[in-house]
Amino acid sequence: MFPLNFLILFLAAMVISSIGFKNYVWFISLGYGFSIAGEGLLMLFLYGKEMTFGTLLCCLLFVIYGLRLGGYLAIREFKSSSYKKNMTGEIKDGKTVPFGVKIAIWVTCALLYVTQVSAVFYRLHNECGSNAFTWIGAVIMICGITLESAADYQKNAAKKLNPRRFVDTGLYRIVRCPNYLGEMLFWTGVLVTGFGGVIGFGQWLIVLIGYVGIIFVMFSGARRLELRQDKNYGSDPEYQEYVKTVPILLPFVPIYSVKKYKWLVA
Repeated sequence: MFPLNFLILFLAAMVISSIGFKNYVWFISLGYGFSIAGEGLLMLFLYGKEMTFGTLLCCLLFVIYGLRLGGYLAIREFKSSSYKKNMTGEIKDGKTVPFGVKIAIWVTCALLYVTQVSAVFYRLHNECGSNAFTWIGAVIMICGITLESAADYQKNAAKKLNPRRFVDTGLYRIVRCPNYLGEMLFWTGVLVTGFGGVIGFGQWLIVLIGYVGIIFVMFSGARRLELRQDKNYGSDPEYQEYVKTVPILLPFVPIYSVKKYKWLVA
């Protein structure tokens, strides 16, 4: 179930995500993006001779996805004074978190990151080459990256025009968290690439753990954002109308709130 190269990917994710010991939140932000990029690069190195064009594309998309996300988060973290101001008190600085808990979070995050890319990994490990699902999944991955990138761009542009107003333009007219939707779309594409390449119950269990895990994280992130926006804009009648009419995460699915689901904690 755990080939040597899988363990190598896990160790790489641990090394990269260890940046979280510098700043607690980096375990799940900078460590996340750059771990995915690192795993994509590592698979290119480990399986270069076995690569088909389809699997090569998937690995490159991991690199593009991870560098884009990690770079975006780094710029926001180090350059955006408004972000730091808004997040003061919202995110733990980690100073009061016991070291043992940090170790547990570090290992858990690294495990999640390696299981997330496991559909492509097992296709390479099993020497299954590319099939129609590889290409369908890759197209979905590209759509996810595009959607997430566009959502981040539109939010930044809207905040520059009016930093005190919630964003309800562009993609934000369709769902309130289009960037998280893009994330879920990307990882759904990765899941699709596994069909015809992932073999047996054990491998599929690993793949599904990664997929369900990141979907849970996205819904948890949507809940945190909803609570924060309620605090910042709850008295605004336009915001109240917005949250009643625009789904929080899934387009055309009438789920307008997840804040009551306290188990969505990550």
